[in-house]
Amino acid sequence: MGLYNTAKFKERALLIAAHIKGKSSSKKAKESLEELSNLAETAGAEPVKAFYQMLNKPQNTYIGSGKVIEIKNHIKELGIDVCIFDDELNPSTQKELENRLGIKVIDRTALILDIFSDRARTHEGKLQVELAQSEYLMPRLAGQWSHLERLGGGIGTRGPGETQIETDRRLVRDKIKRVKSSMQKIERNRSSQRNKRISNNTINFSLVGYTNSGKSLLFNNLVKSKILSKNQLFSTLDTTTRKIFLDQSVSATISDTVGFINKLPTILVESFKSTLEEAVNADVLLHVIDYSNEDFEEKLLTVDTILEDLGLAEVPKILIKNKVDLLENDTNPRGSEWYDNQDVSIYSGYRKPNGVISKIDLNESYINQITTSAKYGTGLIKLREQLLDISSMLLSKKQKIYLPN
Repeated sequence: MGLYNTAKFKERALLIAAHIKGKSSSKKAKESLEELSNLAETAGAEPVKAFYQMLNKPQNTYIGSGKVIEIKNHIKELGIDVCIFDDELNPSTQKELENRLGIKVIDRTALILDIFSDRARTHEGKLQVELAQSEYLMPRLAGQWSHLERLGGGIGTRGPGETQIETDRRLVRDKIKRVKSSMQKIERNRSSQRNKRISNNTINFSLVGYTNSGKSLLFNNLVKSKILSKNQLFSTLDTTTRKIFLDQSVSATISDTVGFINKLPTILVESFKSTLEEAVNADVLLHVIDYSNEDFEEKLLTVDTILEDLGLAEVPKILIKNKVDLLENDTNPRGSEWYDNQDVSIYSGYRKPNGVISKIDLNESYINQITTSAKYGTGLIKLREQLLDISSMLLSKKQKIYLPN
């Protein structure tokens, strides 16, 4: 399922995306294809060429038969090792495409799972990825034994093949059961720690956002920590929680969580639910966006949709418009150095073609929006002041609730 990559060899990949006319725009499909290219590079592949097709209706092979032939010709011509499709393929479609194209075929889900597998560092993170991979593999086991079908069946191929498939399924089911049991033990410990914080009337903040929005660097700057923060997709998979001192008398906890992405596989969301419990139990969510990205509104909407699926639509949120140092417009004519001595939090809006900055239109769950540059540390004083005000207000309410008779 994964991609093979060493210092000497990178798999050469063709990227394929399609969309049904009227269901989504070609612009969104092409943006998704560009993101797929970034994912492929993150996984260690070398994207060589990309194909995009607009369809009038769904196809059994995801793309039209003519496009399949065209891609097959390019595979030989360009020395392609793997075809990566931008949407999750059902097992039969994946098997049919591999038969027609004659090389390995993977989908966006398998690609993300591969990256997660490489990025997982803690025992819990590895278990969560293992669970997601096993559940993804289960319906695809029959395809792993397609070589028996190509032999034509008959004597010596019927029983053993069926037996091996059933054996594999049993082994995977046992593995899923074992991993879930291990994760439940970890979750009980996490829940105990969480309940202790609640009983101590501690205010909890959680950083959420699209992958590579700068959450981990922001987290490091706020709590003076040194967790991994790189300009790459999914640099953080494991939730990290630290205490943050907002002034001499008020402290809170803040958690850094796994980044989201468009078309995030459902099995990954399910597998990482225990990790995301820190977000579920937060008093306030800090939604970090890469404000310099032209598609930040789409990414903001993607994260909001996932948060809604997790039951977090009504949790109070602060929008943190990060990476403002990368903006290039009339308000920043001198590049990133200009932000070293500026209070960038006053620039609380998004860019328009005429250079005018205006407020982002947000739903009622957002209580404020602040502009920051985690790289240069600007805007963080305003953010800390905001967290202090919120913590003081919430602590006052909690103390009233727990006031003895």
